[in-house]
Amino acid sequence: MAFEKLLTLKVGKTKSIKTMKKKVSSDMLPEYDFSNGVRGKYAKRFAEGSNIVLLSLDVYKNFPDSNSVNKALRTLTKNTQRNR
Repeated sequence: MAFEKLLTLKVGKTKSIKTMKKKVSSDMLPEYDFSNGVRGKYAKRFAEGSNIVLLSLDVYKNFPDSNSVNKALRTLTKNTQRNR
């Protein structure tokens, strides 16, 4: 739960979808043309190739990057398999 607080974004007051669309439209530069774009074209492929895990803050503090998490889990897995 503490880690979720760490990731929480300050958005301020909730806006309606219409207001948000107007804001996005006015910020879009003319050279960006998404008129032929397909929404979610690569979403399935991305979901299949990713595995996201949220760590609690106390665990997160002990593992600075994904390599250290993977190393610890591999060690734990090896030790567990040996003891069976």
